[in-house]
Amino acid sequence: MKKITLIILSFILSTGYLSSQTKFEKFFWSKKYKASLAERDNLCADNKQLRLDTTELRNLIRVKNKIYDSLTVAYNNLDASYKSLANSTDKKLSDLNTTLENKSKELEKKEKNLKEKDQKLKELQSLLQKQDSILNALNNTIKNALLGFKSDEFAVVMKNGKVYVSLSDKLLFKSGNASVEDKGKDAIKKLSEVLNKNTDIDIAIEGHTDNVPIKTAVYKDNWDLSVARSTNIVRMICDEFGVDSKRVTASGKGEFFPVATNETPEGRAKNRRTEIVLSPKLEELFKLLNPSK
Repeated sequence: MKKITLIILSFILSTGYLSSQTKFEKFFWSKKYKASLAERDNLCADNKQLRLDTTELRNLIRVKNKIYDSLTVAYNNLDASYKSLANSTDKKLSDLNTTLENKSKELEKKEKNLKEKDQKLKELQSLLQKQDSILNALNNTIKNALLGFKSDEFAVVMKNGKVYVSLSDKLLFKSGNASVEDKGKDAIKKLSEVLNKNTDIDIAIEGHTDNVPIKTAVYKDNWDLSVARSTNIVRMICDEFGVDSKRVTASGKGEFFPVATNETPEGRAKNRRTEIVLSPKLEELFKLLNPSK
């Protein structure tokens, strides 16, 4: 626009056309010229402002791009961290689930074992109660069977889950002898009758002496004598009174398990005894305690 206006003005001046124009025409062209100049100036100002705005916008875009790039880097870092954390968390959760499953199985196994042990304990308690009941009944039966004998000739006690029938030396034997006297045979017979009715009882015959030394043509010492006495009683209850020999054992304890002092005649008399130890058969108990055997 500026170039066109200049060309027109040059043409007017060169041809002298302006001298023939009227005042009105001069006024008209002068006003139009000023308007053109004003328009040119506005356009220049707009162009300048546009350049400034463009420069500012470019700077703003650069700043925004830097921020965007920075945010992109931060996002990528966060995304990588998130994925790493997610993978780590998934692995930890998987490991935790595996651990919990194993613990749960272990707990179930322990709970099952506990129930089995509890059941076994109940069975054991029931069995022990049954054995105690048998021993109590046996204890009373033996006492009743031996009521005809003097209190210093026998004793029946329960201890350690067994019944101990202690028969004195003066009831069974003469001094230094292993042959059973008639009165002693009567006691052994009555005791055998009870044992034959209680077949679930094991029988141990133990011979005991005092500490007074003995040496005869038959017995070398008290130990030898105690063995002979217990053996003779075993033969009697099995051969004469029909007790199953598989239930019976014999042993001689000599002077080594006294129940009283050997310093007095009364004490030595108590130590000279034969003990018949009765205990319930423990096969059921052993099976319960050792089911794999």
